[in-house]
Amino acid sequence: MKYRSNKIGEPLSILGYGCMRFSRNGSGIDLNKTQEEILRAIEQGVNYFDTAYIYPGSEVALGEILSRTGKRGEVNIATKLPQYLVRSIAGAERYFNEELARLKTDHVDYYLMHMLTDVEAWNKLRALGIEQWIEQKKEAGQIRQIGFSFHGNTEMFLKILDAYDWDFCQIQYNYMDEVSQAGRRGLKAAAEKGIPVIIMEPLRGGKLVNLLPEKAKKIIAEDPKGRTAAELAFGWLWDQPEVTVVLSGMNSLEMVEENCRNAAAAEPGMFTDSDREMIAQVKEAISEKLKVPCTGCAYCMPCPQGVDIPSAFRSYNAMYVEGKREGRHEFFQTVGLRKDPAFPSQCVGCGRCEKHCPQHISIIEELKNANRALLPLPYRIAAIVSRRFMNR
Repeated sequence: MKYRSNKIGEPLSILGYGCMRFSRNGSGIDLNKTQEEILRAIEQGVNYFDTAYIYPGSEVALGEILSRTGKRGEVNIATKLPQYLVRSIAGAERYFNEELARLKTDHVDYYLMHMLTDVEAWNKLRALGIEQWIEQKKEAGQIRQIGFSFHGNTEMFLKILDAYDWDFCQIQYNYMDEVSQAGRRGLKAAAEKGIPVIIMEPLRGGKLVNLLPEKAKKIIAEDPKGRTAAELAFGWLWDQPEVTVVLSGMNSLEMVEENCRNAAAAEPGMFTDSDREMIAQVKEAISEKLKVPCTGCAYCMPCPQGVDIPSAFRSYNAMYVEGKREGRHEFFQTVGLRKDPAFPSQCVGCGRCEKHCPQHISIIEELKNANRALLPLPYRIAAIVSRRFMNR
């Protein structure tokens, strides 16, 4: 296993264990099977385990397995405060103590504000006194490192990054999200601050393996080095020195073995020009199914009406590459939950964006199409209700 350092120089395995997708049986998480997989990962050097309050049964399962095998001291536990449910510091305290009980531990190594999409969500927590609460927990040794997980656009990520002295952060990043979400610009901005970056969704929930178009599969099958789609996607990430840990939701021994084997051989700068060209060809093959040829460059921004044009098009395209449900879910996460609305329907047709688009996209018309596709009535109602709940 290879390791990269956290902010204070402690080693983290470049492969992290994502605990959201533990194997299940008729009664819930299959503890025996999951224990075997976790122990094998630890044997091969994995020392970062990522869970969250809202992952059904995940914290309890991880806590039970680490407790009964005596492995708690060999690993770092990362879990998350459901900040969208917090209305007071007493509430944060209650959730935190429940997580400690579930995990059967007296401290959390890496604690995240879960799913910040808007700097206003962090400002709301600050107004409640979350900074003082964090400092108290760190002084007491109950929280070792504090960070946040992020879904949103690059500009919002940069604002959150600058809003606090974070110890680490977690972003969605893969070769198809290079210029969306936090993106490469966000990754490099965090690295410049010395902030370790944990990567989630390296395969976009498996879609960069299981839902590749035939043309992309053919390109990968012709790789002279014989790498799999997953191996290429992970390699693209580990090639970048700014990436600290890449999470994988492993739920089979075969997956654990393959990922650990690949992590043991990974090095920054290991990709050749031909490797990068292959990834570019795969991206082009995937992009042929896109509805809008948006590259996410954001030259169209800022919109005077507050529309997040790149995120709208990214989600709209995802509907046709990955499925309607997936595209709408991404839009809901990255745009729908913000305090300040950024919906395509806010477009008034001023045309400012179209003057700056290097792809010469008919943005005004495509925003209308995206709005119809992304926000049918049930989703529109859900977005309104959720935004009111999250931002109250």
